[in-house]
Formats: sequence, structure tokens, C-alpha cells
Amino acid sequence: MKFCKRCLYPENHALNIIFDAENICSGCRIHEEKYQINWLEKEKELFSLLKQYKNRPNTSYDCVIPVVGTGDDFFIVDLIKNKYGLNPLLVTYNTHFSTKVGIRNLARLITKLDCDHMMSTVGPDTVKEITKITLRKFGDIYWHVLAGSQTFPVQVATKLNIPLIIWGVNGWLDQVGMFSHHDRVEMTKKVRKEHALRGYDAESLIGESDKITKKDLQAFTYPSDEQLEKSRVRGIYIGNYIFWDSQKQIESMIDRFGYETHEQERTFNLYESIYCVNNASLHDYIKYLKFGYSKVSDHVARDIRLGRIDRNKGIELINKYLTIKPKSLQLFLDWIGMDEEELMIHIDKHRDPRAWRKNNNQEWECHGSVINNPLPTNTKDELLIHDPREYIQTPLLEEQNWLTEYILLGRTYMDEANFKAKEG
Repeated sequence: MKFCKRCLYPENHALNIIFDAENICSGCRIHEEKYQINWLEKEKELFSLLKQYKNRPNTSYDCVIPVVGTGDDFFIVDLIKNKYGLNPLLVTYNTHFSTKVGIRNLARLITKLDCDHMMSTVGPDTVKEITKITLRKFGDIYWHVLAGSQTFPVQVATKLNIPLIIWGVNGWLDQVGMFSHHDRVEMTKKVRKEHALRGYDAESLIGESDKITKKDLQAFTYPSDEQLEKSRVRGIYIGNYIFWDSQKQIESMIDRFGYETHEQERTFNLYESIYCVNNASLHDYIKYLKFGYSKVSDHVARDIRLGRIDRNKGIELINKYLTIKPKSLQLFLDWIGMDEEELMIHIDKHRDPRAWRKNNNQEWECHGSVINNPLPTNTKDELLIHDPREYIQTPLLEEQNWLTEYILLGRTYMDEANFKAKEG
């Protein structure tokens, strides 16, 4: 297994990654563009683009912004509404795995930034059956979240004749350098299917269970080409127009709007994924069991590239978090109705042989992790720390128990005296 000498990403990255002759990955090379681009000119380009959609006649909204209540969502909505003056409609696909802190942050986003909001909540039994299918078919418990969150905004935009959807950062660009910032890649039906859903759209699930019909998959079915052409919907990434630095952006949102943060089992990042019990927990653990790397690897790569930590610290953090088995595993098993042995049978079918193999005792061993493959020290390619930052843990209005509950819909505690969220 090859690893990037700079950010530690493995060559079997699920989004596809390439290495140059110096063993530097494409993600690191594209990241270098950030320090060469004239971002003032890029922002002027964004302003000119947004102006085309502002205050259009015969419509209530200028754009759709997909949100779940993350710090990045606060940043995007604040930028679009307060800096550029557009009137956004916020839309959310309900993950079914919500946390109390996530629900509060979403309510805080809607309240503090005073936006209209729509949510799509698919029937729980349908979601469970789809999750069983995708677990069996490609070892994924999170397909419904990825598909739903990238379909519902487009459905709303086409139905309400809102031709602009605003996304945050392009993950395929930011993580693995699949595209350049100069490409101005937009979110499309093709990008969604080929990259976000790895080739599996809703139609791929038809016939996999007699409990799931085409009607049941409506929430995951992308608008037709005819609908898209008629509505002329386009989806832009803000990360193409500003220097995207999630940690700095979120810390501004903590200060200005009271965004809550929370510690997580499997990564040192306190800001992202906290809206969902499984995103950085079981879903991420399955990622490790399949590919030998995980979300902590993503966070380490980003912080190395931004000059926040050095490579040795990155290896230390990966070593600390990579193999942790989530305590919330039993919660998922109870929710979906299977035992751990059955879950692992499905996962084992999808292990990447570049990262995993069985030993003489027929037990799985990870041989494709950076912690099992030490890299040379003192390499000239290692980046220097120039912007060290610690993640901020904020006080919580109420403790979150990650082990006992998923929340479908919940109270928001925006009024501190309401429901005794605080004494008073």
C-alpha cells in the first residue's frame, strides 16, 4: 500500500486518488492551488454569479441551501443571506440518526439566521429496509443519507422553480483532488451517481426486497432530465470561490451564533458530524473495516495540509482513533433488527484486499493502514506547522447520550427555560 508522504492518505482512498513521482497525492497537489489563487477575484466572480439569481420576479426564494445544522451550514447561510443578500430556502433530509446537539444546532441555524426551512422525513420502516438492502449489496449503512440529502434539495428546487442550489465544499476536490478549483465543477446528476453514490442510484435497489417498491424510493429518486432542463437548476460549490477553511469558519460561527460542539469517539475533530450518531461512529468504523482508513485520516490530512499539525502528530492521532469500536454499535443493531455476527458477514464481503487479509487463524488483519506501514522520517516533503489551532469544546445545553437513542424529531431548547433545558 502506498501512502502520501505529506498527508498520509492511502492509495485505496474510496474517492480515488493518484500519486505523482514524488509520492505526493493529488489531494495535496490540488490543495497547493489555494495559495496561488487570487481569492478576491474569485469572490467577485461569485458575487456576479449570485446577482443573476437575486430578487427574481414571481418567486419567494433566490436559492436552496441544503443543511443539517453543521458549522459549515451556519457559515454558508450567513454568507449567502447576510453578505450577499439572497433569500434562501433551507432544506434538510432527516438522517433518522439525529443527536440532541444536532437538533439544537439546526434549530439555532433556522432561528438565528431567520430562514424558512423544509424537511424530508422518510418512513422509518422504509429507511430500515433500504439500509438492510444497501448493507447487503455494498456494505453501507449510510446510502439513504447520502442519496436523500443530495436528492431532496434538487426535488424542492425543481418543484418550486428555484434554479440555484448552493453547496459547501466539493469533497472530491478537497480530499483527493479529483478536480481543480479552476474547473468550477458543479453538482450534477452524473456527479451525484458516479461519485457520491458510487454508481448506485435508487433504481439500483428495485427488486432487491419485496418490501420496497418504486414508490417507496421516491425520496431518493432524482428529477428527470426533462424536469432539470425545464427548471434549469444548477448546483454550485462555495468552495470554488472562497478559501475554504472549515475550522476557522466554524470558530467564527461559535463566536457569533453559539454553535455547539461535541467530542466524538473516533476523531479529534469536535465540529463536524456531531448532528448524527453514526456519521463519525458506526458508519466511519465500517469505512475502516472496508478500507483501512477512516474519518480521522480525513481530518489529519486536512490539518496537515493547512499547517495545523505535522505528520508525526497525524500518525499519533490516527493510531489513537482508527481502530476504536463504537459504543453505539448495539444501538444500531437493535434499530435495524440484526446481531453483530450478521452485520459482520455483510461487511466482510466488501473488505478491500489491499488493506485486509486473513491470518493463519482465519482472523481479519489490517495490513494497509498507515500505522502498520511506517513512513520515512525527516522527509523534505513534510509541511511545516504555521497555523496551529485547538478545537473548541463548547458548553452543552443538555448532555448527549450517544448509546441509547436515535432521535427522529425532537425538541430544540431554543428557549432556555422551555422543557427545563436549563433551570429557570
